[in-house]
Amino acid sequence: MLREEQCFGKGDPTKVRDSDHFTKEYTTTLADKWDELIDWDSRAKSEGDFFIEQLRSRGVKRVLDVACGTGFHSVRLMEAGFDVVSADGSVAMLGKAFENGIKRGHVLSTVQADWRWLNKNVKCNFDAIICLGNSFTHLFDENSRRKTLAEFYAALNHDGVLILDQRNYDAILDGDYSTKHKYYYCGDDVTAEPEHVDDGLARFVYTFPDQSQFHLNMFPLRKDYTRDLMRQVGFQNIETFGDFKGKYREDDPDFFIHIAEKEFKENC
Repeated sequence: MLREEQCFGKGDPTKVRDSDHFTKEYTTTLADKWDELIDWDSRAKSEGDFFIEQLRSRGVKRVLDVACGTGFHSVRLMEAGFDVVSADGSVAMLGKAFENGIKRGHVLSTVQADWRWLNKNVKCNFDAIICLGNSFTHLFDENSRRKTLAEFYAALNHDGVLILDQRNYDAILDGDYSTKHKYYYCGDDVTAEPEHVDDGLARFVYTFPDQSQFHLNMFPLRKDYTRDLMRQVGFQNIETFGDFKGKYREDDPDFFIHIAEKEFKENC
């Protein structure tokens, strides 16, 4: 197979602020390296059963993993007894997810989908949608973010739930950020660090033990902005965790996890 290399970032990489560009960033070479960054066993240990318990407590059976990456959460949820459909916009990541599933004795139900037109490619409704791994921040314009959240909302059953995470961009933008890699990126000797930050771009560099480097350009979403956007498209009760904890200092977590319920509650 021809191995793609990342071909952006030369000249002025800070000009790459495009919601359609992420498929060029997630090349086959980065997909092949991604599990070194994640380290499935360490990540499973660090996050525990947080997502499984959140879904079970709401009676969830059918889950759509809209940013499955290399398949970590899809496989974990399948092994916990959930009916899972795995989606991603990157063919390279989707192929790696399917391969990882086979290695662990599972055949993933996969679909390539652009979130902004999710319901064109995914025809049934779900009890829960998960959008993890900081994936939502690949959307650079507000119209794309609104459209995507509206598509998520429409794909959920009436009492469904959306679980969406993001880096703590508040701390990054305010100069208080020092990632500990304690939860999400658990690979030994792998670093994920911001090398350029402004109000419209967070460019991260990922360095692996063999000294190979890859870059991802993302939009630095503030926590309250994301929560407000969820409410504006119809989600009601929204609970935010910091690194899987309900109580936290704002500058402490590496990641925020938003759990947004679709069910209409008159007094919410």
